[in-house]
Amino acid sequence: MQLPVVYQKAKEQVCKIWTTLQPLLTVHVGLASSATALIILEQCGKNKGYQERDACGFHPEGACCMLDGPEKIESTINMKTLWKNVSVEGIDIILSRDAGRYICDYTYYTSLYYGNGRAAFIHVPPLSESVTAEFLGKALQTIILAMLEQCGEQRE
Repeated sequence: MQLPVVYQKAKEQVCKIWTTLQPLLTVHVGLASSATALIILEQCGKNKGYQERDACGFHPEGACCMLDGPEKIESTINMKTLWKNVSVEGIDIILSRDAGRYICDYTYYTSLYYGNGRAAFIHVPPLSESVTAEFLGKALQTIILAMLEQCGEQRE
């Protein structure tokens, strides 16, 4: 599902995902236009600091995701373990604790909030000659399968 670059609409769709589909895990993928050959695994979402305006010219009330929410929410997926154990030939994978204060982080925090931490966020580079859609799809598949393995271990 493609989410709009609009805070309120993204929040509504994320809420709908959790209430209607009730997934085991939701994995969000966002574009990191400054990264040329880098996949970034985001560990946590932040609640405050959303001053930048979205595609419709708005920013969230109070510059935060949830007025009553905690300052940050950690994913139940251990991204550090993933980062250490998963490798994809031809692209570097790094770990991050700051997804930025725009739609990506806003969406991630919202999903972590509604999903009780059962969400993940991956920043990917733009498509290029070296990073094709097929290559990126296979890389994401490898990473997401490792995430699902962690979910299985948590359930046991």
